[in-house]
Amino acid sequence: MSRYDYFGYYKPASPREAKGGIKAQSKWGAFGKSWWAKRWISVLESFNIGARLGRGRSYARSGQVVSIEIDKGIVKAKVQGTRARPYRVTIKVKVLNLSEWKRLAKILSTKALFAAKLLAGEMPENIEETFKEAGLSLFPEKAGDLETECSCPDWSNPCKHIAAVYYLLGEEFDRNPFLIFKLRGIGQEELTAFIGTREPEPGEVDSEKRSNLAGSKETALEPLSTDPDKFWEGNSREDLDYGEVSIPEMDAGLPKRLGSFPFWRGKEHFFAELENIYRKASPAGINVFLGVRRFSING
Repeated sequence: MSRYDYFGYYKPASPREAKGGIKAQSKWGAFGKSWWAKRWISVLESFNIGARLGRGRSYARSGQVVSIEIDKGIVKAKVQGTRARPYRVTIKVKVLNLSEWKRLAKILSTKALFAAKLLAGEMPENIEETFKEAGLSLFPEKAGDLETECSCPDWSNPCKHIAAVYYLLGEEFDRNPFLIFKLRGIGQEELTAFIGTREPEPGEVDSEKRSNLAGSKETALEPLSTDPDKFWEGNSREDLDYGEVSIPEMDAGLPKRLGSFPFWRGKEHFFAELENIYRKASPAGINVFLGVRRFSING
């Protein structure tokens, strides 16, 4: 029997296995944790493409997306489907011109909290309101703002291959929210440079920040030792006060603060495996520190 039964029902074929493809970090549930990632996903889901959304999520989680390249206003990707060659996916986002970005930056520079967060590499909440104040939008809002294309034979646009790339982009926005700005035509350094060109008005620096600045000037730095042996070897163990030494409540706390790798390709969830390593290594580290005994994390 063909892929169509007597009632014209289409039986989707399973895609070819893609080795080393990009895998979504979320194994179930919704894609994207931050409000901006969810906002991006909502644009895709507003297209009402039905079962293709589910197929796209499955493709994203199983690693069918072979590659993703992001540049200003465009995303190019390859997705392994049923054919030998991966399908070519293109997502184009309408970029804002230079005058529009300058207009937005002028408004952002008057909002001290927004500007501070952006200069610190954070995405402020309610930033969409500032875009609207400038007569712009951060996310695509109408058909002309977004153009998608795939080399697959599916008549639907967006298809499941485009949906898979879209979902993975949502996850990547969690890690690096400034990719949204890049898709709209400006990089993070360019945006912060626009905002940073304006000098703060008197009174915009709050009292807490002033006290922190004053305190930093008064704090004397400990001078480095001129003795080469002490410089390279550091203080002896007896000279150091370690305080209470215990296993942290959260495994892999520091790597989690640094964030995940872009477009993870491993077979296992990155942080799940890292947590397991830290969980085994922590008791070993305590034993070495206390001089109790040597301990193998594989034991």
